Amino acid sequence: MNLGIYTQVPFCQTKCTYCNFHTGVVASSRFAPYVAAVKEEIESFSQLYQAAGVRLPETFHAASVDTVYIGGGTPSLLDPAHLQALLDSIRVTFSCELLEVTLEADPETIEPEKAEAWARAGINRISFGAQSFSDVELKAAGRMHRRADLYHAVPILREAGSTNISFDLIAGLPHQTAESWQQSLKELISLTPPHVSVYMMEIDEGSRLGREVLTGGTRYGASELPSDDEIADFYEQAQAKLAIAGYLHYEISNWALPGYESRHNLKYWRREPYLGFGAGAHSFSGTHRWANAHDPAAYAQAISNGILPVEQLEEVSSKQALEEELFLGLRQLAGVDFRRIERDYGVSLTPRLEKLSNAGLVELNGNLARLSPAKLGISNEVFVELLQ
Repeated sequence: MNLGIYTQVPFCQTKCTYCNFHTGVVASSRFAPYVAAVKEEIESFSQLYQAAGVRLPETFHAASVDTVYIGGGTPSLLDPAHLQALLDSIRVTFSCELLEVTLEADPETIEPEKAEAWARAGINRISFGAQSFSDVELKAAGRMHRRADLYHAVPILREAGSTNISFDLIAGLPHQTAESWQQSLKELISLTPPHVSVYMMEIDEGSRLGREVLTGGTRYGASELPSDDEIADFYEQAQAKLAIAGYLHYEISNWALPGYESRHNLKYWRREPYLGFGAGAHSFSGTHRWANAHDPAAYAQAISNGILPVEQLEEVSSKQALEEELFLGLRQLAGVDFRRIERDYGVSLTPRLEKLSNAGLVELNGNLARLSPAKLGISNEVFVELLQ
């Protein structure tokens, strides 16, 4: 069995206006104690799990770790020695054959010395928070970087040997227009990153932007948001342009040049096991899901006391597993083997899938069901109908 490991670094230079993640802006003096706590969690995970009531299947003892994802937050803020230390802890604790090691990085944090140190540490994939090529949009979103930083950072990464770069874009930022979106797509494609993620803006009441929208305010560009129809158009334009540029659309929000699909993220969508370390990190054993406490200071204190601060620990019910199989499986453009799911869970999906197929929302081909490519923008409505 191959296992994925996620390591959470919940620190940022500033909080994006649309962000509702459990991240914060803290003094850099907090970084080292936090990294020490995560190292301790990794190296003592067996004892910590046992004390917290987390039971891992026997198959985990023979598992080999083949992907690591260091996310956040902005983990590229850490000193490279901290990242090296985290990866060293993983290597000494687990059987490893690391095919993909991803680091989330913001453009303004990229420096030659850092990039070279990341490569030496074994980091071979950079997930790049570009979000937009428009300075107006970036400023409104509270991002620290500007368009020029993107063009400055990419050559540095490539010179250091980090050629597997994934770019994020957000469709629906404040002040975004059809023209500015087209320009962002054009510039992104011109840089030829092997992987692209396009996320449609979701207004969350837990973010500053979301609260402003809900109260009818105008701060953070709340009154300059594109409409839902415009965002759907932006997404469809991305589909078309990325396809012409040779990108394979393999998951609702993700495109890759052949062979550059995210190995780690595919584990999530395929319901393969992964362990999460750090404050707020989530884990999945195949039968159970759990998460660590979100507050970094409380997390670090608990680990120093020999306690794993688990906030959520639940056995995944058969009903939940079925819903995850369908929801996560259909996010993948290759589709899902619904006949297998019917056998495994003793359910009949065929009538509902045929109804959705007749409505042009789902395509059926033998045992496979997949979302119609033209209807990916309304995928949530399809999921709701299917799971009723």
